[in-house]
Amino acid sequence: MDAQANPNLSETLSEKRAGFVGLGLMGGRMAANLLKAGWNVTGWNRSAAALDEFAARGGVRAGDVAALRDEPVIIFMLPDLSYIEDAAAGLLALWAEESPKPGTAVVVMSSVSPAAVRDFGATVAAVSRGNAVVVDAPVSGGTKGAEDGTLAVMAGAEEHDFQRLLPLFNAIGSTVRRLGPLGSGSLAKACNQLIVGTTTAALAEAAELAERSGMDVEALYEVLSGGLAGSRVLDIVGPRLAAKDYEPTGPAKFMHKDLSFVLESAAAVGAAVPMAAAGVELYAELKRQGLGDLDLAAVRKTISNLGDSVATSSHNQLRNSKR
Repeated sequence: MDAQANPNLSETLSEKRAGFVGLGLMGGRMAANLLKAGWNVTGWNRSAAALDEFAARGGVRAGDVAALRDEPVIIFMLPDLSYIEDAAAGLLALWAEESPKPGTAVVVMSSVSPAAVRDFGATVAAVSRGNAVVVDAPVSGGTKGAEDGTLAVMAGAEEHDFQRLLPLFNAIGSTVRRLGPLGSGSLAKACNQLIVGTTTAALAEAAELAERSGMDVEALYEVLSGGLAGSRVLDIVGPRLAAKDYEPTGPAKFMHKDLSFVLESAAAVGAAVPMAAAGVELYAELKRQGLGDLDLAAVRKTISNLGDSVATSSHNQLRNSKR
């Protein structure tokens, strides 16, 4: 069914109204850009401070997620799909009693499992009797991209649903693409995280090797940026790696989750992903070291700690050999 066949599908977005669940480091900035673009946004967040800031910018507070039941679009920006399912339980219970308007869209902008979001889509479709559709549209660009409204938006949706939501996506990001049906956006984000996570780890390894060899890391990064090793990851994360600045712009522990989605997706299609497998182990080590709530750049601290362990082991072996 397309928008021309059912005019309600296009009318649901004509009012520029949306609900927004999850007003954290990324979500709060994304919701603010919707407000700037003239959207009427009603938001919910677990912590009051973020909700206060949202309200100060012109947003409307929701008492709970279920209060968003009549919004034509409901965006979720929570850490993982399990959080979204928990938060949406009351909402779905209301829809089971009384279906939402046709064309209602539930937009998952978090990094989630491609397979799991398809299952979630089937659940929402069943509960709403086909009146609500799930679209996955994770983003990349960090807190700076969220602040500036320049995020990359990777959407998994049917073409007509994507076109209806395009004005909303354009208020949040500057690069917006439909990658395929539901689940495709999450797979694209997993690929993004594969590149970001392993590149950051490689830059961290290079920094540790250079510094322990007596080289200036900032000078190294400067010359690397002028060659083939130059990248957006180097431009954005490099200064934090060089300065050992681990103040969170987003918790590093989520990279372990995201790379696990790469392994899950690869297993489903028989693809080899050796870099992702190594990355999962490295970011698992980061979490074991208690660094998961720090910035992604904290992977340098993880590698430094591993290096200290290697140095200590080598020293002990040498000392024992001399006895």
